[in-house]
Amino acid sequence: MAFPADPPTVAVIGGGFSGLLTAIHLLRQDPEVVVRLVERAPRFGRGRAYQTSHPDHLLNVRASNMSAFPDQPGHFRAWLEREGEGGADGFVSRGRYGDYLQSLLREEVSDPSRAGRFLLEADEAVALEPAGGRIRVALAVGRSFDADAAVLALGLLPPAPPPGATPEVLAHPAYVADPWRLDPAAAPDGDILLIGSGLTMVDVALSLAGEGRRLTALSRHGLISHSHAPTTGAPAPEGALSTPRVALRTLRAQAEKVGWREAVDGIRPLTAEIWRSWPLGQRRRFLRHARPWWDVHRHRMAPVIAARLSGLVVSAELEVQAGRLDAVACEGEGFVVRYRPRGERQPVVRTFSAIVNCTGPRGDPEAATAGLLADLRRRGALRRDPLGLGLDVDERLRVIGADGRPTPGLFAVGPLTRAAVWEALAVPDLRNQTAEVARTVTEALRLRRAA
Repeated sequence: MAFPADPPTVAVIGGGFSGLLTAIHLLRQDPEVVVRLVERAPRFGRGRAYQTSHPDHLLNVRASNMSAFPDQPGHFRAWLEREGEGGADGFVSRGRYGDYLQSLLREEVSDPSRAGRFLLEADEAVALEPAGGRIRVALAVGRSFDADAAVLALGLLPPAPPPGATPEVLAHPAYVADPWRLDPAAAPDGDILLIGSGLTMVDVALSLAGEGRRLTALSRHGLISHSHAPTTGAPAPEGALSTPRVALRTLRAQAEKVGWREAVDGIRPLTAEIWRSWPLGQRRRFLRHARPWWDVHRHRMAPVIAARLSGLVVSAELEVQAGRLDAVACEGEGFVVRYRPRGERQPVVRTFSAIVNCTGPRGDPEAATAGLLADLRRRGALRRDPLGLGLDVDERLRVIGADGRPTPGLFAVGPLTRAAVWEALAVPDLRNQTAEVARTVTEALRLRRAA
């Protein structure tokens, strides 16, 4: 089917890092395409990760590796230098990185060659429906527009409800289901439970510290991410990586030679290739047995943040416990919590004035009961991947429908594609993926033009 006379249009749903960079790559790769970037948040470009203004919320990657463009590795540092913030290769605040992304947005919007080709839709996409060989994008305010392709760049979904929590708990004002919406000033004093001990917990703990609060972080293994440190080069690992067990053995051997940070950094460019080479059963074994340890070594904190967190532990403002949450119920203005410490038979019962769910983003689209993902799932346009990490997509990032075939014109990028590539959370991974999905969409548009 040939295109209509108008230029081809691509709808990018989600205006955070993944959506913005996908839009920019599309505009640069195809001089005719019209891109409509749809974002429900007040500001385009920042997403959840870079909205924060808290001074202790720093990037977890050094500035030298935070360029938005894979072919311009020094782009972010050059921007910092133009802003008068050059110098050492440090860890910049996440809010400042959001400023960088919005500067990219301004450049694209003000470029004369983009006139009429880059449209910002400050609204929520609630449905994507077939419309005569195209896709009709329905917006929450009641408007709609047609596109020839759509890219889901929805970013992070809120964490799953904690096990054992009653409906009353989930509706309680002192239960924070979405840690990215936490208002520290509104949090009560006293004991606060943080469910999870990953990097989300670190952000929340630093936001809540002080004011006489005592924080308890509870997770199955009680592991906290390690700190960055100066490293030398990151050589590729030597040896087989055919299964998680073999890969772990190879990684340990490499760590003994060059150090664990260098060993993990060396394997990073290969993670998508390794992940794709493992059959489904091997991936399940990795998730079941190795994921917690991989995460704390792979996703590290800035040294100053690690020191700050260590100070909270030393001062007894924060304790980190390994255990399994059994039950949560409301009691007075707070909660009574029963959990079983790791390695112990007897449960512990404690009361908390507030609970913050820090278990990390959820990817399972079947958990969505409303909104765009729920609508697409009901219509059979998408399905959950077999591991429950996110959307089922193929190697070209085309969304797989309930019938097992790619849904025409529908693509995905970002954290919801983790099942296909494993690492799809950090900028060094996402900048490559956004360029990749833009190339795939551009090629699909070209082939359709020629049909």
